[in-house]
Amino acid sequence: MQQKLADKVAVVLGASAQGGCGWAIAEVLAREGCKVVVAARRETPLRELAARIGGTATVCDAGREDQVSELAATALRAYGSLHIAINAAGAPFRSSIADVTTEVLQSALNVNYFGCVYFVKHMAAAIGANGSIVLISSMCATHPVENFAAYGCAKAATSSLVRYAALEYGGRNIRVNAILPGPIESSASQGLFLNREIRGAFEKEIPLGRIAQPEDIAEAAIWLAGPSFLTGVNLQLNGGNFLQRFPRAEELPGGSKAYQERPLKRAAI
Repeated sequence: MQQKLADKVAVVLGASAQGGCGWAIAEVLAREGCKVVVAARRETPLRELAARIGGTATVCDAGREDQVSELAATALRAYGSLHIAINAAGAPFRSSIADVTTEVLQSALNVNYFGCVYFVKHMAAAIGANGSIVLISSMCATHPVENFAAYGCAKAATSSLVRYAALEYGGRNIRVNAILPGPIESSASQGLFLNREIRGAFEKEIPLGRIAQPEDIAEAAIWLAGPSFLTGVNLQLNGGNFLQRFPRAEELPGGSKAYQERPLKRAAI
């Protein structure tokens, strides 16, 4: 079977969680013929992933511009070019507006917005021309979730970034898009959907009737990275969930504690 992305070079940031979106994206990119550089803050699982897909692993904190710049340089040193860059790093910080602190706001922005700006800036420079940048964002950018104000607002800023970047880099044929997932049954959700009542409350709001899997996000990312004639789009990839809403806290067993009792990982959501 012909590989769709044979001989392309790709970077995936936020790929250290097995069972997460970044990990799944890296595996599908490799399956489609890409040479893949995987990056995140945790080195040990990255090296495991790189060994599995025949890629290159490097440590990178999405919120540090110097490390994002070095990630782009690593791809060029390892493979001589870069064609595809996908940022699946994220940090779903919790806070209401009433209780938010400057520290929480800054932390949410560092990874979920500033990190995306750094990523677009340095990956576009490394790509030069004729490539694709994909950001994994969240439906929280358009549909509020109780106590996720800082996170949702940072993701909304990234949605605007996508439009600006598409205009800035379109003349170089670099496409810039984002994926807005809803709930995902991934390492980041920390087993939330093992509870049948919670799962049912979320699935009730999804026209396709199920929680997304990391592979659903990966397949869409590969399409955006490869053949799509698309730029400047924030793609609602959530089984139609965007046509409805997230469940309200009072509709979940335990109310808002259903979210609060599970510490969400800093990973793709």
